[in-house]
Amino acid sequence: MNIYGVVGWKNAGKTTLMERLVAEFCARGARVSTIKHAHHSFDVDQPGKDSHRHRQAGAQQVLLASHTRWALMSELRDRPEPTLTDMLAKLDPVDLVLVEGYKRDSHAKIEVWRDTPGRTLLAPEDPTIRAVASPRPIDGLHVPWLPLDEPAAVADFIAAELALTPGVA
Repeated sequence: MNIYGVVGWKNAGKTTLMERLVAEFCARGARVSTIKHAHHSFDVDQPGKDSHRHRQAGAQQVLLASHTRWALMSELRDRPEPTLTDMLAKLDPVDLVLVEGYKRDSHAKIEVWRDTPGRTLLAPEDPTIRAVASPRPIDGLHVPWLPLDEPAAVADFIAAELALTPGVA
């Protein structure tokens, strides 16, 4: 599977870029999946629903299925957080997996950057960051600059980096 990441500081625009990249690659005919790393506790279930009640009762995994989608929820119950490799192994094969977060992993990434007081670029210290996407060019950047508001240009860069075939890129 082809994997490419989007990283950056909080509120830099990572999720917006991810959303636009998914739409761009899908419009080009690619099958895309995403992985989002969260640094906080989250819940995709609703209290009072049957699946939530199953989890609260102690189930390790709860699979919820309908005619439109299915979801598998796994409780870690004090086990270590799974790695990106662990999570990738759970996905069906696709043309491209876009990863939001997991900035310390070794896959290729684009940094989303907005000039925010107290924040510094990650790219100078991280060789896995192959380009920086921002609203304006950045002086002295050692990797390519990409226009943040042009998802097609960012997608072109990713497609070239991964050598995606024209029907997929």
